[in-house]
Amino acid sequence: MAEITSGRARRLLSVGSLTSAVGGSYIWQALKRPFQSSERADEDLLAVHIRNAERMVAGSTELRGAFMKLVQMLSMRTDLFPAEALERLAVVQSSVPPMPYERVREVLTRELGSPPEKAFRRFEREAFAAASLGQVHRGELHDGTAVAVKVQYPGIAETVTQDIRNVRALVRALTTVVRDVMRQDFDREEVVAELEARLREELDYTREAANIERFRRLLASDREVTIPRVYPALSTRCVLTMQYLEGYPLQEILAPGVDPALRRWVAEKLFRLLWRQVLEFGVLHGDPHPGNYLVTHHPKIALLDFGSVRVFEPEIRAGYLRLARGLLARDDREIAAACVALGFAKDDPAPVVQMMHVVCEPLERDEPFDPAQYDLVDRGMQVTQLALVHRIFHAPGHPVLLLRALAGLDGYLKQCGAVLNWHRIFRDVVSAIPDTERTCA
Repeated sequence: MAEITSGRARRLLSVGSLTSAVGGSYIWQALKRPFQSSERADEDLLAVHIRNAERMVAGSTELRGAFMKLVQMLSMRTDLFPAEALERLAVVQSSVPPMPYERVREVLTRELGSPPEKAFRRFEREAFAAASLGQVHRGELHDGTAVAVKVQYPGIAETVTQDIRNVRALVRALTTVVRDVMRQDFDREEVVAELEARLREELDYTREAANIERFRRLLASDREVTIPRVYPALSTRCVLTMQYLEGYPLQEILAPGVDPALRRWVAEKLFRLLWRQVLEFGVLHGDPHPGNYLVTHHPKIALLDFGSVRVFEPEIRAGYLRLARGLLARDDREIAAACVALGFAKDDPAPVVQMMHVVCEPLERDEPFDPAQYDLVDRGMQVTQLALVHRIFHAPGHPVLLLRALAGLDGYLKQCGAVLNWHRIFRDVVSAIPDTERTCA
């Protein structure tokens, strides 16, 4: 693997060129808009969105590392791009060529105090997974226990401060279109602060180890879920040694020809698991990449990679729980109160309540619902139209990972083809949470 671009001047030049291209295209669009029909202006703006999303994908591929991760996070911001452009951003690959074994050995020796051939009984030189921030190797402890060893790319943490500055400049260019072209209000600093917080968390493997232990505790009573064990003596801020779990990758289970009953079980389990995290625990595994799930023989769902975890403040978790109960009761007053508490609405909450009915229809309908009938892009466009009409554009930071997780769940439910009564399953999850409970995290 070529070294991650780390020179400050080089990264600044690369992102500067990207920012100039993105910002310039939106300024040009703003200048043309008064001379175009409304329909033509909208078509051109969508084309600019898509072209700029493709530019950002290309830029992240060149710079990789922290900047690639930041672009992945930007792909979750529905308040920055329309659905068509987000589809382009979604192709930012988390997989990159692995770093040479010599560099891996250097990192492990520095972090663990001894080379891998001494720290482990066996350590595979070739990584079996490589992503934007690090790569994973198989190994064995001296007692024969199979482990997965996650090793952070050297030098990547040093690029974060510069990349945050770079992304702030890029988001500033996006602010031009959001405010001046799309006539929307937008808090640039809130977006950047959220991106930086999530990125710094993902770079700290001691935090990921704590996340794993948190999930092991929260889900200890669920016999249908398994979480890897962490080995603290062989883990640091840049190295994470975990139990190696055997199972079928989720993508294989979703493939045609797999037992429909198993696929239905997987669909319902993933659905229940996500909503328990949000409503019961207030802690969300926010990376729905299919490589982060395994299905074991029992069957069980194995959760992997806990770098992207969102811990909701008690009042936010309570707000989502209130929203869930309002949706189940079809109580618009409760839905409105929850939306205000969550920061989705400020003055008149009625339009936001309408948005919730659009987005959450499968949770409200007490009948079997085919996920294939849920057009995520179309519903996103309906919500955008409502926001434009009622000038509702403020988006708090807390739902970013939730939206990402829900989009992932939507894709898995479609692939599973499970036509189930999601309203009743959702009601089961919600009704199991005591009214007096504030937080379990």
